Amino acid sequence: MIDGGGQTGYWGPQPWVKSAYEGTLTSFTDEVDRRVAGLILAAGGAQRFGGAKLLAPLHGRPLVSYPLDVAGRARATGLLSDLRIVISPADEAVAGLARAVGAAPVANPSPERGLSSSLRVGLAALDAGAALVLLADQPLVRLDVAAVLIAAWHERLGLLIRPRYADHPDEPGHPVILDRSLWPLANQLEGDAGIGRLLPAGAPGVALIDVPGGNPDVDTPADLHPLEEPTA
Repeated sequence: MIDGGGQTGYWGPQPWVKSAYEGTLTSFTDEVDRRVAGLILAAGGAQRFGGAKLLAPLHGRPLVSYPLDVAGRARATGLLSDLRIVISPADEAVAGLARAVGAAPVANPSPERGLSSSLRVGLAALDAGAALVLLADQPLVRLDVAAVLIAAWHERLGLLIRPRYADHPDEPGHPVILDRSLWPLANQLEGDAGIGRLLPAGAPGVALIDVPGGNPDVDTPADLHPLEEPTA
């Protein structure tokens, strides 16, 4: 059963988080803005899915409603100071779902330019010290993971902070924390590349946090099938 998972209060280290922070801080000051804003990237064309991916039903709910629910709860509990979602122009269906949880839609005028263009558009709309970036096609994203990443940033453990899921330990996952000092790097990206392309695991300022489970992308209709199966 998928319910968005996680806790609704917190916000200290979870018992399953290992002391496995990799990386070295490069710039933190006492004066930095300590607010974290949420950013959901939802403007992709979904060509591999065949279109309308974010509205595809999963356990009776649109796929995009899962990350929206998690981010909306993070906003409601004060983990996030603001919440924006980058959408394709005139995508009123996703915009309506976003507004229902308190997320402000931001249109990407050129979604065909890939995820990097949505990241630039979204970051330009934020006013915070860091961004929690979520992908709209990851319905297993969990509130407890978001909370631990945000806590790690407040504890100054990294500038780019990513989860390392037990199901895919060789592949850093999402959501990610981007310190504001890194936002200009988005201008160097093209296509579907993210900041991780420029700052891989092991680079200065990058922290990986071990978490249980997984958070797979849904790229094709076949990717939905395992998620539709009931869990114990």
